[in-house]
Amino acid sequence: MSTTICQVMGFIVSSLGVAGCIVSTAMDMWSTQDLYDNPVTAVFQYQGLWRSCVRQSSGFTECRPYFTILGLPAMFQAVRALMIVGIVLGILGLLVCIFALKCIRIGNMENSAKANMTLTSGIMFIIAGLCAITGVSVFANMLVTNFWMSTANMYQGMQNIQNRYTFGSALFVGWVAGGLSLVGGIMMCLACRGLIPEESRYKAVSYNASGRNISYRTGPYKVGSGYEPETKTRKGAGYEEAARSEDGRRSYPSKYDYV
Repeated sequence: MSTTICQVMGFIVSSLGVAGCIVSTAMDMWSTQDLYDNPVTAVFQYQGLWRSCVRQSSGFTECRPYFTILGLPAMFQAVRALMIVGIVLGILGLLVCIFALKCIRIGNMENSAKANMTLTSGIMFIIAGLCAITGVSVFANMLVTNFWMSTANMYQGMQNIQNRYTFGSALFVGWVAGGLSLVGGIMMCLACRGLIPEESRYKAVSYNASGRNISYRTGPYKVGSGYEPETKTRKGAGYEEAARSEDGRRSYPSKYDYV
């Protein structure tokens, strides 16, 4: 029962993590304009992975997608790739995990096959979570670097060079989603251990003792090989024990002794 609960909980947590990764990738507020020095402004700018938006004080919002790929920074494109890879692996892990659930019976699928599928989906969720966390962290590092560069330019008197941007809500959604996927993958890997059959988990050879109990007693005994032929006693004058000769050789009766 605990294995089923762990597997189902891992599936639910991983599903929330994958859904969060999709939402975070689609959101436009990965970076927002810093309003620390100018809290009242007529234009508010924010950017995402796919487009940049401008919101005016009247409430009108205009978004413009990025029409170029080569013109974007390399780290920006790496963040895109990491998020897409995480989403693809998460969706594949969900599909595999659905067929691996212990509460769902599909044909004559054995528990060993379900265990392998559960482990595979858990590894996919872990990789998806690491990709999401890495992508969001790389983008956050870019924001921190640009923020301090803009601050340095501002103190040097170049205030109109560029706007400063800070963390957007999509970053926090991505961090939480990556963590959920990671935790769900670990739970799936733990549930895999409970699905492995007992006979395949412990491969040991048992040796049984002999059926007969051999009792040993002290005292003089004669050691024999056990293969000695049974001696037969024969009666007759010719079969009496022959006397040994003086030189130590054994003498056998001849044919004249029987006459």
